[in-house]
Amino acid sequence: MKQVITAFAGYGSGGSIYNAPILKSVEGFTVKKILTSSPKNIEAAKKDFPKAEIVSNYSKILEDPEIELVILVLPNHLHFDFAEKALKAGKNVLTEKPFTPHVREANELIKLAHEKNLLLSVHHNRRWDSDYLSLKKVVENGLLGRVVEYEAHFDRFRNQVKSGWKEQKENPGSGILYDLGSHLIDQALNLFGLPQEIFADIRTQRDGATVPDAFELLLFYPQLKVTLKAGTLVKEKGPTYQVFGTRGSFVKYGADPQEEFLKNGISPKDTPNWGMEPKEIWGRLNTINEERLVESERGNYPFLYQNLYNVLTRGESPAVTPQQARDVIRVIEAAQQSHDERRVITFG
Repeated sequence: MKQVITAFAGYGSGGSIYNAPILKSVEGFTVKKILTSSPKNIEAAKKDFPKAEIVSNYSKILEDPEIELVILVLPNHLHFDFAEKALKAGKNVLTEKPFTPHVREANELIKLAHEKNLLLSVHHNRRWDSDYLSLKKVVENGLLGRVVEYEAHFDRFRNQVKSGWKEQKENPGSGILYDLGSHLIDQALNLFGLPQEIFADIRTQRDGATVPDAFELLLFYPQLKVTLKAGTLVKEKGPTYQVFGTRGSFVKYGADPQEEFLKNGISPKDTPNWGMEPKEIWGRLNTINEERLVESERGNYPFLYQNLYNVLTRGESPAVTPQQARDVIRVIEAAQQSHDERRVITFG
């Protein structure tokens, strides 16, 4: 089986928890080098990939002719610089979400990847959450009729401000709109396409916080309103998704189990029930024709890496295109403009 020779640039929790176990569950990837300097991250990298070389200089990856794919697991403000260098060195690139802090940077990378005929993709893994896949199936099968309203939440209770880069105001791309908002926006765009108008309310609610930690984002379509909300002071969670249509409603509580599996060191490779939700959190469909629980679709984070392998070895189309990931940043920038100017922004 052909091996895609791969390198990681960065190896914090995004690498060791959210990417490495998924990558290792898909055949065809060989990790040759890992760029990291923290003793803790070096230890994790050696444990996950004992045969990989740990390097402290990015040039060791860029100058290695065997390496075909570079996975960027870095703070958001470093995505553009590291991706640009990798593309210029002739490497295919997968970067963590969000793509880049600014649309202009995303456009530059898209142009460069096109010129070099290289794969450029973004790790929007939550398209393969079990709950999102379930509601998407309900919507696309027309069980709700014409959808008129969609509301999605990504709420947490974290009342203490952490010291990491995500909480630092001086870093472009920090704050909850880029962090959790990019997931919610990508899901909505994947389901409904681009909106016509955007309105946003972005807040900093926790004591001592210096970056946004709550938002409400409204996307307006001709016959549809989309509400996306996230907060860090939500102790009692409501529905994760609510979708209303001309024939009825779909309401879903709870969350896809894959993230908790990964946090607890559980890998899809060794887990027969990977991505399967318990019946207690299946969504409820209530329409003019029926009222029932809808068995959740199986979550499938490995799909993205299997797709990457197929793109690089069989010419398959990428599941997450850089243009799609760029549009997420377009929405984020429009949302920030809406908040700053306290008005609806026409999106075109």
